[in-house]
Amino acid sequence: MKRFNKNIAHFVKIYPHRIINRILWTGLIFFLTGCSDFLDEVPDNRVSLDNLEKASQLLTNAYSDGSYAFTDWMTDNVAYTRGVNLRTSHIEAYTWADETTDGTEQDTPTFFWNSTYNAIAHANEVLAVIDEFDIRSDEDEAKKSAVRSEALLTRAYAHFMLVNLFAKHYDDQRSNTDPGIPYVDVPETVFLKTYKRNTVQEVYGRIEEDMLLGIELVDDGFFANSGKYHFNRNAALAFASRFYLFKGEYDKCIEYSNMLLGADPGAFVRDLTSDQFLNARSSIDGYSQLYTSPDLPSNLLLMRKISLVQRPDFAHGPTTVLYRDLFSANPFPSTTDERENPALVKGENGVFPLRYQSLFQRSSLNSNVGTPYHIQIAFRGEEVLLNRMESYVEQNRINEAIQDMQILIDRRYSGPSIPLTIELIREAFGVSGNPFVSDKFVMDIYVQLERRKEFIVQGLRWFDIKRFELEVEHNQVDGSIINLEENDRRKVLQIPASAIEVGKLEPNPR
Repeated sequence: MKRFNKNIAHFVKIYPHRIINRILWTGLIFFLTGCSDFLDEVPDNRVSLDNLEKASQLLTNAYSDGSYAFTDWMTDNVAYTRGVNLRTSHIEAYTWADETTDGTEQDTPTFFWNSTYNAIAHANEVLAVIDEFDIRSDEDEAKKSAVRSEALLTRAYAHFMLVNLFAKHYDDQRSNTDPGIPYVDVPETVFLKTYKRNTVQEVYGRIEEDMLLGIELVDDGFFANSGKYHFNRNAALAFASRFYLFKGEYDKCIEYSNMLLGADPGAFVRDLTSDQFLNARSSIDGYSQLYTSPDLPSNLLLMRKISLVQRPDFAHGPTTVLYRDLFSANPFPSTTDERENPALVKGENGVFPLRYQSLFQRSSLNSNVGTPYHIQIAFRGEEVLLNRMESYVEQNRINEAIQDMQILIDRRYSGPSIPLTIELIREAFGVSGNPFVSDKFVMDIYVQLERRKEFIVQGLRWFDIKRFELEVEHNQVDGSIINLEENDRRKVLQIPASAIEVGKLEPNPR
């Protein structure tokens, strides 16, 4: 696997059938103490899981409601922000300390782990019984394939996110021995069952198997009224694009990216320079609703996430200095990067780029308590375009990468039109005519810079920091600096305490 040259820092630094299934082996404490609502449901759902319609409905719970956007607090996208509400979990994330919460608090590794394995349990329940259904027509057979596809894709995606948070990044030289996470593919039938950690390579192999079969069977026709909230074909292709990029199989990343982007890739990239987006800035809710709208072709899969990351008064964020420096790294001084605004004030010295609508579900009609959440864009066309760019660069196909970059910058930078060339990019990074800096190296820097700006506060930066072994510095209130080194063990989130104690999983080394 490739590694970023250390010099980059110089350029970029600026309903399960038994109640145990609901409890889950990893989240015993979480579900017994924090989710008593589960106990109000019929404890044996598989008794009534006897047709495709019920199976399809059950799969709405196969999408984890845990957000991974909290990982941005661990990245170079944030600095010490004064005047915000800081919980213990926020401080732990910012200092890369192992989590000490009990798992009931959203925006934590344990909450994500529990929620995601709970989602996997729902997918497994459907897959375990789907072949027992009475199929009497071709239409039923087609729907059965579509339901199976969704269950496979949700199971694969959930494990993919887990392994990339709680294990090392995939590396074909070591992943056959690196401990991953348990790949759970059957319903729970044993109380307090113990598990083993499959290797990263084994987990990736199982993910790939489920993902490819899911893509083969996917049928958008059965989700016409809620297609962006289900694993549709475009979302499945975007998943494959990310999967093969992370695995370092660039030919396959390009192949699946091409299948999505087709002859008009620009159709899958939202145009932030358009009147539609510029006019929406006058309304905080209006802009965030537009940004996450299922009507945008760029938004491929949307998920509801229980979270507080959408609140500008919580946790550290981009300070005004950091934010200014990041967006001043504009290779085109005569243009304006429209991703910089709109942004809200965060604390005393920070900003919060507007990407989420802050939503709240009341526990009852007249209640003042409930669940805060946001709608997360799980997959989007811009990511697929950037995935393909990166793959082109890795294969030294610079001209093709620049053609893709042109599509992105035309929809991000307002002002004079910029005909992009490698000479212009080299000049922007101060290496014009330098024979010791390759075009590939410069394009690698540029693609990663655009990824950082494109996905700020949305959680994807953390995976790039792991993939490219980047160092991170976080300043403290007293002016001191703490560091996350390029090969730091803390880049692998610690297995939750309940999974270690109950599931008997081996913790990650520290």
